[in-house]
Amino acid sequence: MKKHNDQSLKEVLQALTAQRQLRGKLKLTQLRRAWPRLMGPTISGYTTDLSLRQQTLYIHLNSAPLRQELNLGREKIRHLLNEELGEEFLREVVIR
Repeated sequence: MKKHNDQSLKEVLQALTAQRQLRGKLKLTQLRRAWPRLMGPTISGYTTDLSLRQQTLYIHLNSAPLRQELNLGREKIRHLLNEELGEEFLREVVIR
């Protein structure tokens, strides 16, 4: 006799990513893909790396004036990126 599965595929994939601690890597991949579209060609051109540690996004830039400018809008950037992720995942954004 076959067992019926009451979980949707989405629920199974979410459980799998959480169980395997892949959630952070999945979120970072989503952010890296969305970054040029959300921030535009100028900012993404000066961005050297995005990294994620414990729900803190580190944005590495090679322009000091742009770094200073983006530091003033960190909360707006965090909100925009969380909106893109569809949840309040990022706790903080650090511009380096």
